[in-house]
Amino acid sequence: MGKMIQLDPHGEALMKQFRELRPTLEQLAKDAYDLLSTKLREQGIYVTAIEYRVKTEKSLAGKLELKGAKYKTIEDITDLVGLRIITFYTDEVDKVAAIAKRIFDIDWKESVDKRKHQLNVFGYNSLHYICRLKTGGPRFELQMRTGLQHVWSTIEHDLGYKGDVKIPNEYRRQFSRLAGMLELIDDEFSRLRIVLTDYRRQMQSLVKHGKLDDVPLAADSFRNYLDLQPFERLNRRIAAVNQAEIYPVSLMPYLPLLESFGMETLGDVQHFIDDNSDDAYQLALSQLAITDLDILSSSAALQYLCLVYVLKHDGGREGLKSVYDAINGESDVNAKLADLMLEQAKTLPFMEKQE
Repeated sequence: MGKMIQLDPHGEALMKQFRELRPTLEQLAKDAYDLLSTKLREQGIYVTAIEYRVKTEKSLAGKLELKGAKYKTIEDITDLVGLRIITFYTDEVDKVAAIAKRIFDIDWKESVDKRKHQLNVFGYNSLHYICRLKTGGPRFELQMRTGLQHVWSTIEHDLGYKGDVKIPNEYRRQFSRLAGMLELIDDEFSRLRIVLTDYRRQMQSLVKHGKLDDVPLAADSFRNYLDLQPFERLNRRIAAVNQAEIYPVSLMPYLPLLESFGMETLGDVQHFIDDNSDDAYQLALSQLAITDLDILSSSAALQYLCLVYVLKHDGGREGLKSVYDAINGESDVNAKLADLMLEQAKTLPFMEKQE
């Protein structure tokens, strides 16, 4: 059992004030949480966690027993309500802080940036603001830290590093080394994020300006390329055969297929379209002209382009089956579709040239 906490008359008076104030504190915690969550969402900042709590009587009693004399009233205690935001990246801590400064009144004398510890002082900490709603009311504490900072804080507490027992220098040194490694990892993740964001922007600019040969074929670049609707013209030609309606589907599943064809840049994809569109239209026409199909997937153009590419490169039955497997999932039915496609394609001009 833990020791009994004994409060002096002043501590008991503060505890009584706390109990009377508790409903106000509960509402304050919820209001601050809702306001901050809304603003983060509006700014497009996604955090790993946002939490709030009102101090328990047990926790408060322990605090009052140790240093209750320093508080004149219960509202002198700034952490009765606490909010904690855990971000993915170090730069997002500063973004959250900037939002907090706009929506709350900050008590700068009580706030502290524990990240800026001295070189000879051990620690890996968070940014703490003491805030008040702009409408007034009690103050509350807002902690902002990264996921790695949070993990470190939890480990530090669990190992009792800041407890009463003096830690030998060899272990203090190990703590410092580990903290330094985590801080370095945090910084490197943020740096890498900035580098990758710049790279994506550069690729988007190249796509936008048509410099496709300079853009590697990858998920992000292909997605940006699809925004240009490179298959729309061929889709419309194919749909016009039966005056069909086109319904949209994702073309991302075709990316591995294009890569399997040896395409390495968006320029390769564009050349693939330019070189094969007329033949893909002829192949589609040979199939659709004898049907009354009045609705087509927006993947039709890309599907016929892939089929034509395989036929032109002597992929044969197995090559065609691999296309159908990629589109429909592996199935014995795809072998039959491949046989049917080979038969239908025999009379087309581009197949006669192959022979």
